[in-house]
Amino acid sequence: MNANPKELLDTMLGHLDFSFEIKEFPNEKGLTLQVYSPEREHLLGRRGELLEDIQYLLNRILIALEKDAPRVVVDIEHWREIQDDTLVHRIRQIAEVVRTSGRPYQLEPMNSYQRRVIHNAFKDDPDVMTWSPQDDARIKRITLKRRTPKS
Repeated sequence: MNANPKELLDTMLGHLDFSFEIKEFPNEKGLTLQVYSPEREHLLGRRGELLEDIQYLLNRILIALEKDAPRVVVDIEHWREIQDDTLVHRIRQIAEVVRTSGRPYQLEPMNSYQRRVIHNAFKDDPDVMTWSPQDDARIKRITLKRRTPKS
């Protein structure tokens, strides 16, 4: 069965009794569903926690229906986009210290979405790389390190 992410999100939010409008935008890894609502704050939840839960559930349902379903990002009135830009800007300032001092810096614990944003922001950086432990640690941290020059 091929599921339509926008229709599925529409059904989920409708059952939660929100008033909203959803717009679809393709992104580099799949699809972004931008939600516009007069109930923005209620949809976001505290520090975006409800937004995270909605996105997680939507993606789990899509993967259950179609194993190779593209990843869907759910955003509410560009809130996530602004948060991501703020996060990357703050981490780039820390990366400058790593770049000049050469000393690694361990970032605060982040959820998987935030870690993905940081790893993607530094994947092409010539001087600073990101590293995360691959073990099953419950709280995952990223360490910023200076890249070793390729010889």
